Amino acid sequence: MGCVGSTPKGAGAAGGEATKKVRKPKPWKHPQPITIAQLRQMRDEFWDTAPHYGGRKEIWDALRAASEADVALAQAIVESAGVIVSNADLTLCYDERGAKYELPKYVLSEPTNLVQDS
Repeated sequence: MGCVGSTPKGAGAAGGEATKKVRKPKPWKHPQPITIAQLRQMRDEFWDTAPHYGGRKEIWDALRAASEADVALAQAIVESAGVIVSNADLTLCYDERGAKYELPKYVLSEPTNLVQDS
């Protein structure tokens, strides 16, 4: 019984979905124009607090590295870490244990209304 849903060894949860191609998030706009320094502070605060909301630290570290890399390297990072990419822009991912990882757009790309530091 259950043979209908069987998958070959090594093609479990990460086998199908982890191969989803990572892509840059769509352009987005912050409610107010912000500087690169403010954006950096928001990112630092997110990465400092994210592991406290659950999930494994090594997955959070892999997601941070992927968010700061180009698309090809990000793809390699999430695949090697066993991250299951639910949304191709990395805003929603899972690990092999089913823990959910949500990333805000501001850690993945810059807003369209970014202003120069004064």
